Amino acid sequence: MAISLTPRPTVAGSRIVSLGAARGDLTVPNDDLVEPINSSDEWIRQRTGIITRRRASAEVGVADMAQQAADEAISGAGLQPGDIDAILCATITFPYQQPSMAAHLAGRLGLGDVIAYDISAACAGFCYGIGQADGLIRSGSARNVLVIGAEKLSDFVSPTDRSISFLLGDGAGAAVVSASDEPRIGPTVWGSDGSHWDAVRMTGSSIDFREGRIPWPTLEQDGRTVFRWAVWHSAEKIREMLEQSGLTPEDVDVFVPHQANMRIVDELVNQLKLPEDVVVARDIAETGNTSAASVPLALHRLVAEGQASSGDVAVLFGFGGGLAYAGQIVILP
Repeated sequence: MAISLTPRPTVAGSRIVSLGAARGDLTVPNDDLVEPINSSDEWIRQRTGIITRRRASAEVGVADMAQQAADEAISGAGLQPGDIDAILCATITFPYQQPSMAAHLAGRLGLGDVIAYDISAACAGFCYGIGQADGLIRSGSARNVLVIGAEKLSDFVSPTDRSISFLLGDGAGAAVVSASDEPRIGPTVWGSDGSHWDAVRMTGSSIDFREGRIPWPTLEQDGRTVFRWAVWHSAEKIREMLEQSGLTPEDVDVFVPHQANMRIVDELVNQLKLPEDVVVARDIAETGNTSAASVPLALHRLVAEGQASSGDVAVLFGFGGGLAYAGQIVILP
């Protein structure tokens, strides 16, 4: 006898309805970091565009910042914790391999019995999360999804590493994605270039549990490889996103790329030939590179400061370790 399974009811689309943010409680200027790398404030500004970065005190954990951002996003959506059906956490710095930070936060936030898992896609993680939230909602598996990108990168910094130490900051950004009568999140373009999987990496993270050797890992990168890949590969994929959404650069109001380096941001703007009136996120100047948190933090700042408005067409795009990338076009709440 043939058996037919009853499908879940599906919905037309999804939308971001609210945002939340938490930055590290400490403001760290370039001058505080230059001595171990034999550098200067001027060198860091010219090379990265960073003036200060936000870092968290020793007693503030990555989950603390994630919870703060999540609380703001849930409240801003006009929801109660029990209204959330899924929580997706993008992070590479939660200090436990298992269980997930998502499950941990579900308990702290009082979400109840929800879908909960972490996403390990480094700087692309938040955009991966938005794409997965859209899929969960469209399939009928959830109606309200909490997506968080959160990092405490200062815990994984070697102060003498000239390739990355001065770039990194701490923070968390969150979004509530909910069901919508019409699509307000476009198709996600995502993937990875495994031929450069170790261009951004945790060193000392090859752990041999059997022999009890658990070295504390630190981040490092091949800056030249990452720069070239980020500019050329990302521009190509963003053009693909626009095409799949039926848009052109002239339709874009807001551009929020991963805040890796101001030179990369500027070069992407040039490569994409974005109009001069497009609002471009430059949160890296004051926050630093916060990996999975950088896209939501940058977007939150633009909305909070009135530079981005409800109904604006925004391009979100993250790229980083893996080398993973993901992005989508969204209509702002």
